[in-house]
This record gives sequence, structure tokens and C-alpha cells, in this order.
Amino acid sequence: MDAAEAVAAALWPSRFSRAVPYLLLAPAILLVGLLVIGMIQIADSSLRTLDTSTFLQSDYYTLANYQRALTEGLFRTVATRSLLGAVIVTVVTLILAFPYAYLMARTRSPWLRKLLLIALFLPFFIGQVVRAYGWLIVLGNQGMVNEALGLIGIAPMRLLYNYPAVLFGLVQYMLPFAVLMLAPAMTAIPEELESAAHSLGANWVRAMIHVVLPLVKPGLVGAGLVVLTLSLTDFAMPAILGGGSQDFIANAIYDQFFRTSDQGLGSTLALLLVAVGSLLVGIVFMIFGAGTLARQGARR
Repeated sequence: MDAAEAVAAALWPSRFSRAVPYLLLAPAILLVGLLVIGMIQIADSSLRTLDTSTFLQSDYYTLANYQRALTEGLFRTVATRSLLGAVIVTVVTLILAFPYAYLMARTRSPWLRKLLLIALFLPFFIGQVVRAYGWLIVLGNQGMVNEALGLIGIAPMRLLYNYPAVLFGLVQYMLPFAVLMLAPAMTAIPEELESAAHSLGANWVRAMIHVVLPLVKPGLVGAGLVVLTLSLTDFAMPAILGGGSQDFIANAIYDQFFRTSDQGLGSTLALLLVAVGSLLVGIVFMIFGAGTLARQGARR
């Protein structure tokens, strides 16, 4: 160990210690720089139209792609479907994640806590695409659900390739993320606060509304932001469970880049997606605060 310390001191003298924080920030700065360069390239491409005779981008700048993205009915429909779906998935996911995180944080049974943790982390070992194809087997016309309905005399139902199927798949996919964001915030709330509320005459519902919910708000905001942004930009669930008829914005961007080869319009949709997502995050910050990103909110 002494020899290792001597070598380290020779390679990195103590006078260089002030540079350590900057070196630790270097990977993040590099990644952000690459992202900025990529966004500049996308912005440049969004201002160029596709020449259908040569399938090359124009040499001049124009706002035609933005006009198409904002005026054509197809893109308005896709954008509305994506925004509405992201909001619905966020609300439903938070409603389901809250009791799961509360039970995991408050249970006194170590076996139940372990079971909840295993059930929470198990989906992360299965890719999103695999899970989506699993739902195809479960919810298909000859799937387990329709077979069970047939046993009680109910005719097969169309459970796939529609909007509810996409939302269902997204909720199932986003639930572990929301629980992981809520569990630390829930654990940080002392149980004595709930006991004090009960001793003052508050029932379980009033204690939840007036004690637990205000204190867990930073976790709810953080979980909501994660679920909202991931749902808004998701590609696999709409493509697989929607069957091509319930595309989200990410699917439309993919189609423009790889099916129609219109990189300009695809870049425009990508920039608009970034702008809409940033706007939604900013609105949430203004209304509810920065959630778990704010140190002051986390301390509260």
C-alpha cells in the first residue's frame, strides 16, 4: 500500500488536487457537448427539405418542415395521442406506485419486503420488447385472457392493437421506475409523524392526505417527471401493442428517418418533441417545484 501511495503521489502531486472536481465533471461535460453538437446537426437538417427527384436535402434553409409538422392532420393526431397518453400513463402509474412504495417502506415483515423488492426488480431483467411480445401472447385472440373469458361464456375480445393496450403496456413498463423514485421519499418520512397524527384524532385517510402526501410530494414530482418523459418518447409499446395504428411521436420520427428517408421532417419532429418535453417539465417545475432534484424539497 505504501508503494502504491508513493506511485500515486508521483503521478498526481498534491498541487493538482484542485483539478479533481473538474476531472470528475469531464465525462458529463463531454456527453453534454456531444448532445449539443447532435442537436445542432438536427436543427440544421430540420431547415432543409427533401428533394424527391434525387432524395437529397436542399442546399437552402426553409421552414417548410415546421409548417408541415404543425399543420398536417396526421402529425397533430400523433402529437395529441402522445401527449394525452403520457398524461394518462403518468397519473395511473403514480396511483398504482404510491401504495406499493408505502407498503414496501412501512411493512415490518422482512419476507414481504424482500418479495416486493424481487417483484420490483424482476421486470428490469426482461427487456421492454420482450415484455411487449409477452403481452401479445397473453392478450391475443387466442391468448390466456380470451381463453379464460371463453370458459365463462364470453366471446373473444379485441384486446390488442388499440389505444388502451398501448396505455396498459406503458403503465406496466413505467411502474417499477415510479416505485423506485417514490420508495426513498417514503422511507425518509418518520413513522412517528403518522403516529402523532393518529394520536391527535386523525384517521388513516386524513393522515395520508395531510401528513404523508405533502412530505412525499418531491418523490411524486420526480417520479411523475420520469414517467411523463419516458412515456412521451416511448417507441416499442406503441409499435408492438399498437400494431402500427396507435403511433406516438417517436414512431413518427422513425418513419420519417427510415421509411420515407425524409431526414428534414424527422429532425423537425425530433426538435418539436424535445421542445414539448422541455416545456412540460418547466410547467411542472413552476407548479410543483423541482421535486427530488431540489435539495431543499428533499430535506422537507
